[in-house]
Amino acid sequence: MNDWSEDEEESIIRNLYNIGLAHANRGKPREAIFYFEQILKVEPTHVGALVNKGNALGKLGRYEEAILSYEVVLARMPTHSTSLLNKGLALHYLLRYDEAISCYNTVLVRDPGNPAALYQKACSCVLKNQPDESLALLERVVKIDPAYASKASRDDDFLSLRDDSRFKAITT
Repeated sequence: MNDWSEDEEESIIRNLYNIGLAHANRGKPREAIFYFEQILKVEPTHVGALVNKGNALGKLGRYEEAILSYEVVLARMPTHSTSLLNKGLALHYLLRYDEAISCYNTVLVRDPGNPAALYQKACSCVLKNQPDESLALLERVVKIDPAYASKASRDDDFLSLRDDSRFKAITT
């Protein structure tokens, strides 16, 4: 047990969080994880630490562990968009496309125009061999945010559609 006041403890947690974010932003996920884990020892349900720890784990390709981090948040906040999107992305990288799509659909129920959810769902659909669904989603997201056209044109997930005239029309 420590002798810190509640204000001192909050300040320490805030400082650890900022140091963790700084490491994450500098491309140092291992160091970031260390600081987020220090926070979680004191406050096991700290949303920011859990989400950012999950992100850092994902950067290291430790997708199963990242999913566990997001699930702690989702157990308390089942519609937490960032956790759902990131969990979906980790599932996508694990080739678990149906589960990924389920995460994106949960986001889209509350926010039907969420460009990140639409785009990631399009990626999972194309890899599930659902090109028509993928193209429809991609068309929607590009209407919302035209920057996704360029992103899709370079994304390896859409490799199978590169010669499709519909894909070309959406991405050029």
